[in-house]
Amino acid sequence: MATIIPFKGLRYNQAIVRDLADVVTPPYDVIDAAGQDRYYRRHPCNIIRLEYGKTFAGDGEAGNRYTRAAADYDAWRRENVLAPEDGHALYLYEQEYTTGGERRVRSGFISGVKLEPYEKGVVLPHEETMPRHKADRLELMRACRANFSPIFSLYADPEMAVTNALRETAGSRAPDAAFTDENGERHRLWVVRDTAAIGKVQQLMEDRRIFIADGHHRYETALNYKRERDAGGGSPAGSEAAASSSCSRGPGGAFSCSRTGEPAHHYVMMTLVNLYDPGLVILPTHRLLRNVDEAHLAALPERLKEFFTLEEFPPAPDRANFTEFLSGLAARGASGSGRISHPHAFGVYLGSGRLYLASLKEDVQLEKIMPPEKSPAWRCLDVSVLHTLVIEKYLGIGGELMARGDHISYSREEEGALAAVDRGDYQLAFFMNPTLVEEVTAVAGNGEKMPQKSTYFYPKLITGLVINALD
Repeated sequence: MATIIPFKGLRYNQAIVRDLADVVTPPYDVIDAAGQDRYYRRHPCNIIRLEYGKTFAGDGEAGNRYTRAAADYDAWRRENVLAPEDGHALYLYEQEYTTGGERRVRSGFISGVKLEPYEKGVVLPHEETMPRHKADRLELMRACRANFSPIFSLYADPEMAVTNALRETAGSRAPDAAFTDENGERHRLWVVRDTAAIGKVQQLMEDRRIFIADGHHRYETALNYKRERDAGGGSPAGSEAAASSSCSRGPGGAFSCSRTGEPAHHYVMMTLVNLYDPGLVILPTHRLLRNVDEAHLAALPERLKEFFTLEEFPPAPDRANFTEFLSGLAARGASGSGRISHPHAFGVYLGSGRLYLASLKEDVQLEKIMPPEKSPAWRCLDVSVLHTLVIEKYLGIGGELMARGDHISYSREEEGALAAVDRGDYQLAFFMNPTLVEEVTAVAGNGEKMPQKSTYFYPKLITGLVINALD
């Protein structure tokens, strides 16, 4: 049972911060050093200073990016730059954006969600995580006792009942917050305090499973923080607080909301999006590799022929062949009645114009060459095929080497990935088709995890729209 609660969010005071676009950012894990500098310069109260602060020479235990985040966070609250909501609320959130030349709107809602270990089957992951990222997020939670950015999660509601209930309550009134970000994406937020509407949403959500889309590191960090706090550590004395509210079923099946004495750190802030929302899009995430053994690299095209058919795209001055290559890759991903039967394909670029489209041979039986302990759903993922049969088998990068993060970087930019290899920043690139939503839920539903960065849900959630204080 998923436990959803309203909470008393902290939001930027629009009497002080006139344009919210000046103080919000994308998620920290897609911000590079140049982006970090840009957000630092944009506004002295930009959320970057809390969520992803800079590291300086001379930093130590007494002064570092975590202590500076805590100091800024406390100051902004005292100065009313960050103001608490008038009451406990859920937040209806819309993002309007363009992809593939089409304008779309994705709807979701922001709430508190009770932390549950994965083995309970209530909140389910779909990707592997990296220990060093979780250590960073835990230090930030210890210092600030807050969720600065929501975890992006999915739930199944074919009737769109949850979204409709929130929209009906919001009615035709103007959003409580609205702005256009640096990418031209529109963000709209409605504060929903109506207890009947909140109770209805909780009732609708109580039997649904939640699938983490983005934010696995933050969710697992929140679980670790909960265990630490429950054991009596991790934050100053006296910072324990009650969660904002909870709802329970009363006589006749009706839900009602009330205060609860359960600690706030037993919950984490999430943005929940319906799997059936027409604005839900997954884009491909391409792989860039470095520190690969040169012998493995030289032998790769020939070794690929063991399981794959290679189609070469010779270099063209205007890169027209690259457009043809991308179209061919997309066509293979779209063919077949389902991913189990589709011709698994990916692109390989080895620099110097050596561009190949690799398609799994029709007579290859994945169940005989992929890990037998994995489900058919996992074995039939394009990323699983690539990581198991190519990156691990042919390039010798797997297990501990993969976890260290010294070999693989990720990109959404096809031309950018091509250029990075040509510049010598990386030795090769693998181009992927997007993972399907139904593949994500099938693998997660089996209690399995995909290789890291198997999905790129677009657009990313904004950071800084709502903050969940845990103190």
